[in-house]
Amino acid sequence: MAALRTGADILVDALVANGLALGFGVPGESYLPVLEAMRAKRFDFVVCRQEGGAAMMAEAAGKLTGRAGLCFVTRGPGAANAMSGLHVASQDSTPMILFVGQVARGVRHREAFQELDCRAVFGSMAKWVVEIDDPARIPEFVSRALRVACQGRPGPVVIALPEDMLAETAEIADAAPVVSAETWPGLADMAQLQKMLWAAKRPIALVGGSRWSAAAVERVKRFAARFALPVAVTFRRQMLFPADHPSFAGDLGIAPNPKLAARVARADLVLLVGGRLSEASSQSYAALSVPTPRQALVHVHADAEEIGRVYQPTLGINASPIAFAAALEGLQPPQTIPWADEAAAARRDYLEWSGAVPAHPGAVQMAEVMAALAGLPADAIVCNGAGNYAGWLHRFHRFTAYGSQLAPTSGSMGYGLPAAIAAKRLFPDREVVALAGDGCFLMTGQELATAVQRELALVVVVLDNGQYGTIRMHQERDYPGKPFGTALRNPDFAALARAYGAVGFSVTESGRFAAAFAEARACGRPALVHVQIDPEAITPTATLAGIRAAAREAGR
Repeated sequence: MAALRTGADILVDALVANGLALGFGVPGESYLPVLEAMRAKRFDFVVCRQEGGAAMMAEAAGKLTGRAGLCFVTRGPGAANAMSGLHVASQDSTPMILFVGQVARGVRHREAFQELDCRAVFGSMAKWVVEIDDPARIPEFVSRALRVACQGRPGPVVIALPEDMLAETAEIADAAPVVSAETWPGLADMAQLQKMLWAAKRPIALVGGSRWSAAAVERVKRFAARFALPVAVTFRRQMLFPADHPSFAGDLGIAPNPKLAARVARADLVLLVGGRLSEASSQSYAALSVPTPRQALVHVHADAEEIGRVYQPTLGINASPIAFAAALEGLQPPQTIPWADEAAAARRDYLEWSGAVPAHPGAVQMAEVMAALAGLPADAIVCNGAGNYAGWLHRFHRFTAYGSQLAPTSGSMGYGLPAAIAAKRLFPDREVVALAGDGCFLMTGQELATAVQRELALVVVVLDNGQYGTIRMHQERDYPGKPFGTALRNPDFAALARAYGAVGFSVTESGRFAAAFAEARACGRPALVHVQIDPEAITPTATLAGIRAAAREAGR
C-alpha cells in the first residue's frame, strides 16, 4: 500500500527514482514544501543568485548528460528571469524541466501576487507546459515530462506547482523509472543511403544536434574512416567529432572557413545527422537552397517533424543519432572511393584555417590565450557564451573528446560561467574553463558567488575589450564611424573575483597570460583571469578600423 505523502514529497521522490537528485534554482516561498522535501531526502539543490543563471546551469547539465536538467524557480519574476535559460534549451534542443512555484489554486485568475499564466508565457518556447492540480497525478506528469523533454527533438518542459497542492497529501505509488526510447532507422533507409553513397562523387557529412553519446561519436568516427568521408560539425557542436580525426573538415558555424562553405555548396550529397542546419550553420539558409536543396540531402533526425521542416530531403531518416550511428556499422564502402582526394583536401583546408592565430592590435594577443588552452587535457570542459571573442575559440581550439564543449547555439550571452558551474558540479575531477567577454560575463557574473559557495575549482577567462564588440562590429559595417550604445565602463574583474572569495589575476601585458592561467588552474579554488584586449581586435582577421574603412568605401 502506498504511503500518505505530501505533493512535494511525491515530486522529489519521483525525481530521485529517475536518478535525478541534482537541481539548480533560487528559493521562493511558493515552493517551500519542495525545499523541505529536498532537505529531508538529501537532494542536491544548488542555490543560485539569479534564475537566469540557474536555468542555464540546468540546460548545461542536460546538454552534458542527455538527461533532463532540473531548475526550480518561484512564480512571477522568478519564472520570467528563467526564460533566458529556457530559450537556450529550446533552440539548442536540450532536455530540461523548469519547475515553477505557482499561486494557490483558490486565488488563480485574479492576478494574485506574482501570478503568472505559464501556458501563455512559455507555450511558444517549451515542448509542453502543464500545471499540476492534484498531488496524486505527480508521478504521471513527471514521467510524461521526462519523456517529452528527452525524446524526439529534446527540449524544455515547464511544470507549474500551486503552493497549496504541494502541501496537500495523497496515497500514490511512485511510477517506474523512465527509459527514453531510441528511434531506429529502417533497413530500407540504410540500404538507400548506401546506394546514394556509392553513387556520390563529392559527399560530405554534417553532424549536429543533441541525443548523442560517446559511443555514437565513436561509431561515426569509424564510419568516416572506412568511407574516407569528410565530416564537419554544425555551429557550436565541435565535441561531436574530434578535430584530430583525418576526416574532420571543420565547423560550419558563423564565419566558417570559406573553403568549407564552398565544399558544402558543391557537394553532390550532404548527409546531415542530428542537426537542423539552422540559420547560423547554414549561413542564413544559403548553404542549401530552400525548400529543395541543390545537393542530394539525407536528413537524419530523431523528430519526424524536423525532417522537411525547412529543407525537403532526397531521403529523410527518422532516427535518433545513437541508433543511426549503430546502424552505420553495417554500411560498406565502395571498393574504390572516388572522393578520397576531396577528403584529403578538406582536411588540409581545415588544418590551414585553424593553424597559426593571426596577430592583432594590442599588447595581449589571442594567440597567447589559444596556446594556453591547447595545453588543457582532452577531457577538459570548455564553456563560452556569445560574443566575437568566441570566434577565436571555435576556429583555433581543437576539441577532441565528446562532452568537452558547452556553448549556446541560441547565441545567449552570459552562458559560459553558469555552464561551467554545472559542468564542475557534475564532473569535479575534470578541468572546467569558461571564456567570456566583458559584456557576456556581467550578464551572469554574480554566479561566481555560487561557484565560491560550492567550492567549485573552475577557471573563468574574461576577455575585456570595453564594449559590446559584436554589436559595435555591425554598427561599423552599417553606420561607419557612428558608434552608439556599445561602449562599456567595466570594473576591475580580478578585484571583483577576489571580493566574491575567488582568486583573481590581471593580464595587461604580452607574454603574461600563460603564467596567470597556469596559476589559476593550479590554485584549487574558483579563479578568474582578467585579460585586457584591444578594442580594435574585433575578429581573428578584421579590425574595427578596417571594417569602417571598407564600409565607407562601399558608400554606406
